[in-house]
Amino acid sequence: MARNASLSGFPEWLPEERLVEAHVLDTLRRTFELHGFSSIETRAVETVGHLLRKGEIDKEVYGLSRLQDDDGNSAVASKDDPNALALHFDLTVPFARYVVENAGYLSFPFRRYQIQKVWRGERPQEGRAREFTQADIDVVADGVLPFRYDVELALVIAEALSALPIPAFKLRINNRKLAEGFYRGIGLTDTAGVLRSIDKLEKIGAERVAELLKTELGATQEQADKALALASIRTEDTSFVAAVRALGVTDELMEEGLNELEQVISAAVKSAPGSVVADLSIARGLDYYTGTVYETVLVGHEQLGSICSGGRYDALASKGNRKFPGVGLSIGVTRLVARILSQEFAKASRSVPTAVLVTLLDEDSWGDAQDVATALRARGISTEVAAKADKFGKQIKYADKRGIPYVWFTDESGTHQVKDIRSGEQVEADPATWMPPAVDLTPQIIVA
Repeated sequence: MARNASLSGFPEWLPEERLVEAHVLDTLRRTFELHGFSSIETRAVETVGHLLRKGEIDKEVYGLSRLQDDDGNSAVASKDDPNALALHFDLTVPFARYVVENAGYLSFPFRRYQIQKVWRGERPQEGRAREFTQADIDVVADGVLPFRYDVELALVIAEALSALPIPAFKLRINNRKLAEGFYRGIGLTDTAGVLRSIDKLEKIGAERVAELLKTELGATQEQADKALALASIRTEDTSFVAAVRALGVTDELMEEGLNELEQVISAAVKSAPGSVVADLSIARGLDYYTGTVYETVLVGHEQLGSICSGGRYDALASKGNRKFPGVGLSIGVTRLVARILSQEFAKASRSVPTAVLVTLLDEDSWGDAQDVATALRARGISTEVAAKADKFGKQIKYADKRGIPYVWFTDESGTHQVKDIRSGEQVEADPATWMPPAVDLTPQIIVA
């Protein structure tokens, strides 16, 4: 992991690290499919107009353009041209477009998972890359999306994260209706502005957030104190309801959000006790969220930031009078894998899939060695044939350096033997029947 990249912000894993990433991805796919989510993939590019219509992320978007146009002139993407192309910065906005364009072919509620690269022009640092992999799940409806899906997705994500080789996590959940209604109830009308300020709480602290509320949004000291008091409420059960009402604010939208959050927390703490918390400081910076919002941190690694986030969006996708409300969560796979590797939470048992190296007795034995390899591969044993007929010691040394556990020999009489180069044990073997122990058949992920 401690390697200098020639281009920062674009991670490239070594083979053994890639095996850990593949394990994470396979675990997520398996969990998502067990819950009936279908896999899709969307294009890497969207129009600038589509990407920038929700949220304040224009400074993070990578424009996409040819180096020159058809006339040989410089061609540079511009955010002022809505038809210019840009790389997607998340998977939710492209998914909303995908739903609208394919609505006639989808069955609703539509359950999808999507694992793809995304790009953001951020300053590279630990936990933040310019190119990274996300794993998203969403449920989208045509017209009305029952609230029960807000609950279900929290349960699915808790199950998926619990299956990964990571420390304990906290799934922090809030509801923007609750927050917006509360702000409205204390007289702050620019609720989106307040949410954006509260979203900075962990980065800049309560004192500076209070200053932002007063200088940029015109809040009084009392209003700022109330907003911060709401954001300070955190409970691992439904006692947050009483804590909110104790602040003495009344508002219909707040009550709706309070009820929804109570339902989510009540169900989630039963499924993942100790891993779920109602955290009323969670705001999520993107404007398209309208109800439940989620963020997840690793316990003891909070400085890494959120490893999984999302929420409900009721107005992101529409087609004429048709609305496609949805709820989804996104796991930052690259951020997670980087931390797994750097902290050695898990590692691969070997760096290559190869279980057996078939040696060469001499240069003329290559064809026979290929026959042995074919017989082994036919039974699912990953096999390589040595590149040249070096001394056996050198061929064994090559296998050891590659991390290949078994070496196959065939002598002049046609007798086959296989050697476990870790233990030194060597036995006669038949290429048509021999099998390594199951633990050696493929690389294993060893969890610390």
